[in-house]
Amino acid sequence: MKEFTINKNDSGQRVDKFLQKAVPLLPQSLMYKYIRMKRIKLNGKRCEISTRLSEGDIMQLYINDEFFETNSEKEFLIAPPVLNIVYEDENIMLLDKKNGLVVHEDDEKTADTLINRILHYLYDKGEYDPDAENSFTPALCNRLDRNTGGIVIAAKNAESLRILNQKIKDREIEKKYLCITVGVPPEKHDTMTAYLEKDATGNTVKVSNKKTPTNKTIITTYDVLKSNRKLALVEVKLETGRTHQIRAHFAHIGCPLLGDGKYGINQVNREYKVKTQALYSYKLKFTFETESGCLDYLNGREFTVKDVWFKDKFVN
Repeated sequence: MKEFTINKNDSGQRVDKFLQKAVPLLPQSLMYKYIRMKRIKLNGKRCEISTRLSEGDIMQLYINDEFFETNSEKEFLIAPPVLNIVYEDENIMLLDKKNGLVVHEDDEKTADTLINRILHYLYDKGEYDPDAENSFTPALCNRLDRNTGGIVIAAKNAESLRILNQKIKDREIEKKYLCITVGVPPEKHDTMTAYLEKDATGNTVKVSNKKTPTNKTIITTYDVLKSNRKLALVEVKLETGRTHQIRAHFAHIGCPLLGDGKYGINQVNREYKVKTQALYSYKLKFTFETESGCLDYLNGREFTVKDVWFKDKFVN
């Protein structure tokens, strides 16, 4: 028999959602069967899969040991606890992810990821102990490509993670990007609309001016901050958030990003000796319009990364 005491990070979850995280080796079909057979109980009584957990509840599982993970090795300790912290408090972290660092483990099984660095950092600080958690791990709320730098949000507890995920979904967190375009966009300021379709085989997207049943609308607002005859420093705000939207949209209007190997101009990239796209998520503002719970104190606050590697390098 295995027993879990529900803590603050577990509370509020449905029984089935908690079990999927706490006992990932238990097949879903067996989980439902064991709940029906009362081999999974809550506070010594029968429970339903939809029952919401409260802090202090006791969950008892009368199931085989084979479903419980015995490997307690903390693999995140392989990654160095080295971070560029823009802001941190008891609930969240804002990290300045540099180009070349992946946010999560990729197909190459890279151990040095942003999330592993965060877990190692919090573990060293005594703010995260995986042995004391049943179902929660500090997590990232947004992600950036390996070769795109900028601000990434991490939640330290379950309540903050839930709130931030909803705020991102409701577009109550404003993000702005800086980029270098090859060629100067036609207007000093503009809001562009086009249509984007994913090409899963090549991990690319295609942008057109015509709506089809399979593509999706993209809206991109930009301001040209400065330019010369060949390049422009541009600030971008996404009104929609699609895969590769900034890179593909600017390429579509004839102004691809400098250093972009997928949508850019390789001859120009070589000329400027740039091997990664000049794109940075450099500014973030919390613009909450609805209930924000324990994160209400963040509303209206804005954070900016000062050290953007291309900001003062190419366009003078």
